[in-house]
Amino acid sequence: MTALELARRGARVVLACRSRERGEAAAFDLRQESGNNEVIFMALDLASLASVRAFAAAFLSSEPRLDILIHNAGISSCGRTHEAFNLLFRVNHLGPFLLTHLLLSRLKTCTPSRVVVVSSAAHRRGRLDFKRLDRPVVGWRQELRAYADSKLANVLFARELANQLEGTGVTCYAAHPGPVNSELFLRHVPGWLRPLLRPLAWLVLRTPRGGAQTPLYCALQEGIEPLSGRYFANCHVEEVPPAARDDRAAHKLWEASNRLAGLESGEDSETDENSQPEDREALSSLSTPHSREPTVSKSHPGPQSSPDLSKVTHRVQVKAEPETQVS
Repeated sequence: MTALELARRGARVVLACRSRERGEAAAFDLRQESGNNEVIFMALDLASLASVRAFAAAFLSSEPRLDILIHNAGISSCGRTHEAFNLLFRVNHLGPFLLTHLLLSRLKTCTPSRVVVVSSAAHRRGRLDFKRLDRPVVGWRQELRAYADSKLANVLFARELANQLEGTGVTCYAAHPGPVNSELFLRHVPGWLRPLLRPLAWLVLRTPRGGAQTPLYCALQEGIEPLSGRYFANCHVEEVPPAARDDRAAHKLWEASNRLAGLESGEDSETDENSQPEDREALSSLSTPHSREPTVSKSHPGPQSSPDLSKVTHRVQVKAEPETQVS
């Protein structure tokens, strides 16, 4: 839905998706529904840092502008995969971290530009253990913890990125879309339980359009530049717990992410374009699709809180949910 709203306003939208079949189908549907032919698909698997580097190189060689980068992809479970790393941390934080770094030079040449990191209220349960950031996750309890940790990493990343980019004309925001009623909500629920939960989902979860409002607000709303680095929910700044506003932890996460992504200290985004893929590659595809963890619904933002989409004229790169259409 985020990509659809942008396409309807005439933006050039790049859907970065893991599944070529689903990504191309989503791009086709968006072109048909929006009447905008400037919606294209490009392959990206956030679980593979080599794929992130390949995507960045392809994007920089083909797209002259990048005005808004929206990190909209995320998983809440490892499914049936058994990786040699923390898949939740890799997809939800480290892949977007590396991609932002590689595209930073293009964002700087297109200022004023923005980065929006889609997070979650689950960040309030997170607590980062820097000795275990990328270690494998086993069992549903560890998955719940790893998901919350990755959402905390999203908030800290936006905070540190804002500090790093102060004065450059590039601003960044963490956005909580709220719990959204989509196919992702029921993806990991046993089949026998889905008929019971579907009516409940309609009652307590937001529509995809409602869930898109806060990321769109962060991407498009005029005058919020002084709030760069802050966390938004319901189209308003929301205070975060102490762990999510710890500048020392945010900087430590930045340095740890640099190491895990294979970036040398002080390496800039222009040299990163041509760097070699990591030695330890992730699998090029995951065995099961994933979803976001549902949380308790809050009220929808009212019309007065919605961004003025009529003013968007930028070319935009949007990252779709893995193996699904943008919502």
